[in-house]
Amino acid sequence: MAFKHCLNACEGVNITDSTKCKVFLASVDLGSFSKAAAALRYTPSGVSQLVNAFEKEMGYPLLHRDKKGVTPTEEALKIIPVLREILKQEEKLNQINDEIVGLATGCVTIAAYSSIATHWLPRVIRAFQEEYPQITIKLMEGIRQEVSGWLDDKIADVAFLSYKDPMLYDWIPLAEDQMLAVLPKTHLLATETTYPLQNCQYERFIMPALGRDDDVVALFEKNNLNPNIQFSTLENFAAMSMIEQGLGMSIMNELITRNWQCDVVKLPLDPPQQITLGIALQSLKSASPAVKRFISYATERLSCREVQE
Repeated sequence: MAFKHCLNACEGVNITDSTKCKVFLASVDLGSFSKAAAALRYTPSGVSQLVNAFEKEMGYPLLHRDKKGVTPTEEALKIIPVLREILKQEEKLNQINDEIVGLATGCVTIAAYSSIATHWLPRVIRAFQEEYPQITIKLMEGIRQEVSGWLDDKIADVAFLSYKDPMLYDWIPLAEDQMLAVLPKTHLLATETTYPLQNCQYERFIMPALGRDDDVVALFEKNNLNPNIQFSTLENFAAMSMIEQGLGMSIMNELITRNWQCDVVKLPLDPPQQITLGIALQSLKSASPAVKRFISYATERLSCREVQE
Protein backbone atom coordinates (compact mmCIF):
# COMPACT_ATOMS: atom_id res chain seq x y z
CA MET A 1 0.00 0.00 0.00
CA ALA A 2 1.36 3.38 -0.96
CA PHE A 3 1.94 6.06 1.64
CA LYS A 4 2.80 9.71 1.08
CA HIS A 5 4.69 11.14 3.99
CA CYS A 6 7.34 9.96 6.40
CA LEU A 7 6.16 11.37 9.73
CA ASN A 8 8.16 13.27 12.35
CA ALA A 9 11.84 12.98 11.31
CA CYS A 10 10.87 12.68 7.63
CA GLU A 11 8.19 15.37 7.69
CA GLY A 12 7.73 17.10 4.35
CA VAL A 13 9.61 14.47 2.34
CA ASN A 14 7.60 12.73 -0.35
CA ILE A 15 7.97 8.94 -0.48
CA THR A 16 6.09 7.31 -3.30
CA ASP A 17 5.75 3.85 -1.76
CA SER A 18 7.06 1.61 0.96
CA THR A 19 9.28 -0.47 -1.33
CA LYS A 20 12.25 1.89 -1.05
CA CYS A 21 11.97 1.91 2.75
CA LYS A 22 11.86 -1.88 2.90
CA VAL A 23 14.85 -2.23 0.58
CA PHE A 24 16.82 0.40 2.50
CA LEU A 25 16.13 -1.21 5.90
CA ALA A 26 16.97 -4.67 4.56
CA SER A 27 20.30 -3.30 3.31
CA VAL A 28 21.00 -1.80 6.75
CA ASP A 29 20.01 -4.95 8.65
CA LEU A 30 21.94 -7.34 6.40
CA GLY A 31 24.92 -5.07 5.71
CA SER A 32 25.05 -5.38 1.94
CA PHE A 33 23.02 -4.88 -1.22
CA SER A 34 23.64 -8.45 -2.36
CA LYS A 35 22.27 -9.95 0.88
CA ALA A 36 19.28 -7.62 0.79
CA ALA A 37 18.67 -8.59 -2.84
CA ALA A 38 18.73 -12.29 -1.98
CA ALA A 39 16.37 -11.81 0.96
CA LEU A 40 13.90 -9.71 -1.03
CA ARG A 41 14.31 -11.60 -4.34
CA TYR A 42 15.62 -8.56 -6.19
CA THR A 43 18.80 -8.13 -8.18
CA PRO A 44 21.70 -6.33 -6.42
CA SER A 45 21.57 -3.59 -9.06
CA GLY A 46 17.83 -3.22 -8.45
CA VAL A 47 18.43 -2.80 -4.70
CA SER A 48 21.19 -0.26 -5.38
CA GLN A 49 18.94 1.74 -7.69
CA LEU A 50 16.07 1.80 -5.20
CA VAL A 51 18.35 2.95 -2.36
CA ASN A 52 19.88 5.61 -4.61
CA ALA A 53 16.40 6.85 -5.50
CA PHE A 54 15.43 6.89 -1.82
CA GLU A 55 18.53 8.92 -0.94
CA LYS A 56 17.67 11.38 -3.73
CA GLU A 57 14.15 11.79 -2.36
CA MET A 58 15.39 12.28 1.19
CA GLY A 59 18.06 14.77 0.08
CA TYR A 60 21.06 13.33 1.90
CA PRO A 61 23.22 10.16 1.96
CA LEU A 62 21.79 7.24 3.91
CA LEU A 63 24.51 4.62 3.50
CA HIS A 64 28.28 4.44 3.55
CA ARG A 65 29.41 2.06 0.81
CA ASP A 66 32.70 0.14 0.67
CA LYS A 67 34.01 -3.25 -0.39
CA LYS A 68 32.80 -4.84 2.86
CA GLY A 69 29.20 -3.73 2.37
CA VAL A 70 27.05 -0.85 3.59
CA THR A 71 26.55 0.90 6.93
CA PRO A 72 24.06 3.65 7.86
CA THR A 73 25.12 7.29 8.00
CA GLU A 74 24.47 9.44 11.06
CA GLU A 75 21.48 10.95 9.26
CA ALA A 76 20.10 7.50 8.53
CA LEU A 77 20.37 6.43 12.17
CA LYS A 78 18.04 9.30 13.08
CA ILE A 79 15.26 8.24 10.72
CA ILE A 80 15.55 4.42 10.85
CA PRO A 81 13.26 4.07 13.93
CA VAL A 82 10.66 6.25 12.20
CA LEU A 83 10.84 4.21 9.01
CA ARG A 84 10.40 0.98 10.95
CA GLU A 85 7.35 2.41 12.70
CA ILE A 86 5.83 3.56 9.40
CA LEU A 87 6.22 0.10 7.88
CA LYS A 88 4.72 -1.50 11.00
CA GLN A 89 1.73 0.85 10.82
CA GLU A 90 1.29 0.10 7.14
CA GLU A 91 1.42 -3.63 7.89
CA LYS A 92 -1.06 -3.14 10.73
CA LEU A 93 -3.46 -1.30 8.40
CA ASN A 94 -3.24 -4.09 5.85
CA GLN A 95 -3.92 -6.67 8.53
CA ILE A 96 -6.93 -4.77 9.86
CA ASN A 97 -8.30 -4.56 6.32
CA ASP A 98 -7.80 -8.30 5.95
CA GLU A 99 -9.51 -8.91 9.31
CA ILE A 100 -12.50 -6.89 8.14
CA VAL A 101 -12.92 -9.01 5.01
CA GLY A 102 -12.39 -12.23 6.94
CA LEU A 103 -8.73 -12.99 6.21
CA ALA A 104 -5.90 -13.62 8.72
CA THR A 105 -2.68 -12.34 7.18
CA GLY A 106 0.47 -10.51 8.25
CA CYS A 107 3.97 -11.06 9.57
CA VAL A 108 5.18 -11.61 13.14
CA THR A 109 8.89 -11.23 13.92
CA ILE A 110 9.90 -13.02 17.13
CA ALA A 111 13.12 -12.55 19.08
CA ALA A 112 13.90 -15.22 21.65
CA TYR A 113 16.52 -16.81 23.85
CA SER A 114 18.11 -19.82 22.15
CA SER A 115 16.63 -22.09 24.83
CA ILE A 116 13.08 -20.86 24.14
CA ALA A 117 13.61 -20.88 20.38
CA THR A 118 14.77 -24.49 20.66
CA HIS A 119 12.40 -26.01 23.21
CA TRP A 120 9.19 -23.97 23.21
CA LEU A 121 8.60 -22.18 19.96
CA PRO A 122 8.90 -24.79 17.19
CA ARG A 123 5.74 -26.68 18.18
CA VAL A 124 3.86 -23.42 18.82
CA ILE A 125 4.85 -22.00 15.43
CA ARG A 126 4.01 -25.24 13.63
CA ALA A 127 0.51 -25.40 15.16
CA PHE A 128 -0.05 -21.67 14.64
CA GLN A 129 0.84 -21.81 10.94
CA GLU A 130 -1.38 -24.83 10.42
CA GLU A 131 -4.28 -22.71 11.67
CA TYR A 132 -3.13 -19.39 10.14
CA PRO A 133 -1.12 -20.25 7.01
CA GLN A 134 -1.27 -16.69 5.66
CA ILE A 135 0.61 -15.25 8.65
CA THR A 136 4.39 -15.34 8.16
CA ILE A 137 6.60 -16.03 11.19
CA LYS A 138 10.21 -14.84 11.41
CA LEU A 139 12.30 -16.14 14.31
CA MET A 140 15.51 -14.52 15.57
CA GLU A 141 17.46 -16.05 18.45
CA GLY A 142 20.14 -14.52 20.61
CA ILE A 143 21.35 -13.55 24.06
CA ARG A 144 19.45 -11.02 26.16
CA GLN A 145 21.39 -8.02 24.87
CA GLU A 146 20.48 -8.97 21.30
CA VAL A 147 16.85 -9.90 22.01
CA SER A 148 16.06 -6.71 23.92
CA GLY A 149 17.96 -4.66 21.31
CA TRP A 150 15.84 -6.08 18.49
CA LEU A 151 12.73 -5.20 20.46
CA ASP A 152 13.99 -1.68 21.22
CA ASP A 153 14.88 -1.09 17.57
CA LYS A 154 11.48 -2.43 16.49
CA ILE A 155 13.09 -5.13 14.38
CA ALA A 156 11.16 -7.69 16.46
CA ASP A 157 7.46 -7.47 17.30
CA VAL A 158 7.65 -9.70 20.37
CA ALA A 159 10.44 -11.07 22.54
CA PHE A 160 10.63 -14.24 24.61
CA LEU A 161 13.07 -13.65 27.47
CA SER A 162 13.38 -13.47 31.25
CA TYR A 163 11.89 -10.84 33.53
CA LYS A 164 14.21 -8.07 34.67
CA ASP A 165 13.54 -4.94 36.72
CA PRO A 166 12.73 -2.40 35.53
CA MET A 167 10.47 -4.04 32.95
CA LEU A 168 10.13 -1.38 30.25
CA TYR A 169 7.77 -3.37 28.05
CA ASP A 170 4.32 -4.88 28.30
CA TRP A 171 4.95 -8.21 29.99
CA ILE A 172 3.18 -11.59 29.93
CA PRO A 173 4.71 -14.17 32.32
CA LEU A 174 4.73 -17.77 31.13
CA ALA A 175 6.70 -20.00 33.52
CA GLU A 176 9.29 -20.18 36.26
CA ASP A 177 12.60 -21.83 35.36
CA GLN A 178 15.02 -22.93 38.06
CA MET A 179 18.70 -22.03 37.99
CA LEU A 180 21.22 -24.87 38.13
CA ALA A 181 24.90 -25.25 38.90
CA VAL A 182 26.61 -27.01 35.99
CA LEU A 183 29.72 -28.88 37.13
CA PRO A 184 32.32 -31.23 35.65
CA LYS A 185 31.87 -34.83 36.78
CA THR A 186 35.18 -34.61 38.64
CA HIS A 187 34.00 -31.73 40.83
CA LEU A 188 34.17 -32.31 44.60
CA LEU A 189 30.43 -31.60 44.92
CA ALA A 190 29.35 -33.61 41.88
CA THR A 191 27.74 -36.32 44.02
CA GLU A 192 25.79 -33.90 46.21
CA THR A 193 22.06 -33.20 45.80
CA THR A 194 22.43 -29.40 45.77
CA TYR A 195 25.16 -26.83 45.14
CA PRO A 196 25.76 -24.05 47.72
CA LEU A 197 25.40 -20.77 45.83
CA GLN A 198 28.09 -19.13 47.99
CA ASN A 199 30.68 -21.52 46.54
CA CYS A 200 30.55 -19.72 43.18
CA GLN A 201 32.98 -17.07 44.34
CA TYR A 202 35.66 -19.72 44.95
CA GLU A 203 35.25 -21.49 41.59
CA ARG A 204 36.74 -21.04 38.13
CA PHE A 205 33.55 -19.55 36.75
CA ILE A 206 32.57 -19.65 33.07
CA MET A 207 30.25 -16.79 32.09
CA PRO A 208 28.12 -17.11 28.90
CA ALA A 209 26.42 -14.30 26.96
CA LEU A 210 29.57 -12.40 25.99
CA GLY A 211 30.74 -12.38 29.58
CA ARG A 212 27.52 -10.97 30.99
CA ASP A 213 24.57 -13.31 31.39
CA ASP A 214 22.03 -10.87 32.86
CA ASP A 215 20.16 -13.57 34.75
CA VAL A 216 23.34 -14.84 36.40
CA VAL A 217 24.67 -11.34 37.06
CA ALA A 218 21.39 -10.41 38.76
CA LEU A 219 21.62 -13.53 40.90
CA PHE A 220 25.15 -12.63 42.00
CA GLU A 221 24.21 -9.02 42.77
CA LYS A 222 21.16 -10.11 44.76
CA ASN A 223 23.33 -12.40 46.90
CA ASN A 224 26.38 -10.07 47.11
CA LEU A 225 28.66 -12.55 45.36
CA ASN A 226 31.80 -11.75 43.40
CA PRO A 227 32.60 -14.72 41.14
CA ASN A 228 36.04 -15.50 39.79
CA ILE A 229 35.30 -15.36 36.05
CA GLN A 230 37.98 -17.29 34.18
CA PHE A 231 36.30 -17.66 30.79
CA SER A 232 33.46 -16.07 28.86
CA THR A 233 31.53 -17.52 25.93
CA LEU A 234 28.84 -16.33 23.55
CA GLU A 235 26.45 -19.24 24.09
CA ASN A 236 25.74 -21.60 26.97
CA PHE A 237 26.45 -24.58 24.73
CA ALA A 238 30.12 -23.66 24.43
CA ALA A 239 30.29 -23.11 28.20
CA MET A 240 28.87 -26.59 28.82
CA SER A 241 31.47 -28.15 26.56
CA MET A 242 34.21 -26.33 28.48
CA ILE A 243 32.73 -27.55 31.77
CA GLU A 244 32.75 -31.10 30.40
CA GLN A 245 36.51 -30.70 29.89
CA GLY A 246 37.00 -29.61 33.51
CA LEU A 247 37.80 -25.97 32.74
CA GLY A 248 35.39 -24.59 35.32
CA MET A 249 31.71 -24.43 36.28
CA SER A 250 28.76 -22.18 35.59
CA ILE A 251 25.17 -21.37 36.51
CA MET A 252 22.39 -21.63 33.92
CA ASN A 253 18.63 -21.84 33.76
CA GLU A 254 17.35 -25.38 33.42
CA LEU A 255 15.72 -24.88 30.02
CA ILE A 256 18.99 -24.03 28.27
CA THR A 257 20.61 -27.24 29.54
CA ARG A 258 17.79 -29.51 28.41
CA ASN A 259 18.60 -32.19 25.80
CA TRP A 260 22.19 -30.97 25.40
CA GLN A 261 24.49 -33.98 25.20
CA CYS A 262 27.33 -33.07 27.54
CA ASP A 263 28.76 -35.30 30.25
CA VAL A 264 28.27 -32.82 33.09
CA VAL A 265 26.50 -32.70 36.45
CA LYS A 266 23.53 -30.36 36.96
CA LEU A 267 22.52 -29.54 40.53
CA PRO A 268 19.80 -27.28 41.98
CA LEU A 269 21.15 -24.30 43.87
CA ASP A 270 21.01 -23.87 47.64
CA PRO A 271 19.12 -21.68 48.36
CA PRO A 272 16.86 -22.36 45.32
CA GLN A 273 16.92 -19.69 42.60
CA GLN A 274 14.66 -19.21 39.60
CA ILE A 275 13.86 -16.81 36.79
CA THR A 276 10.55 -15.92 35.16
CA LEU A 277 10.32 -16.48 31.41
CA GLY A 278 7.69 -14.71 29.39
CA ILE A 279 6.70 -12.48 26.47
CA ALA A 280 7.64 -8.81 26.13
CA LEU A 281 6.50 -6.28 23.54
CA GLN A 282 6.39 -2.54 23.13
CA SER A 283 2.61 -2.28 23.47
CA LEU A 284 0.02 -5.04 23.44
CA LYS A 285 -2.74 -2.49 22.92
CA SER A 286 -1.24 -1.08 19.72
CA ALA A 287 0.10 -4.39 18.36
CA SER A 288 -1.04 -5.56 14.95
CA PRO A 289 -3.84 -8.14 14.65
CA ALA A 290 -1.33 -10.84 13.61
CA VAL A 291 0.90 -10.14 16.63
CA LYS A 292 -2.08 -10.17 19.01
CA ARG A 293 -3.28 -13.41 17.48
CA PHE A 294 0.12 -15.06 17.90
CA ILE A 295 0.56 -13.86 21.48
CA SER A 296 -2.86 -15.19 22.44
CA TYR A 297 -2.09 -18.49 20.73
CA ALA A 298 1.36 -18.86 22.32
CA THR A 299 0.19 -17.86 25.80
CA GLU A 300 -2.60 -20.40 25.73
CA ARG A 301 -0.27 -23.24 24.71
CA LEU A 302 2.79 -22.39 26.78
CA SER A 303 1.18 -23.20 30.10
CA CYS A 304 3.42 -23.94 33.09
CA ARG A 305 2.59 -27.62 32.80
CA GLU A 306 3.53 -27.81 29.14
CA VAL A 307 6.79 -25.86 29.27
CA GLN A 308 8.20 -28.03 32.03
CA GLU A 309 7.76 -31.19 29.98
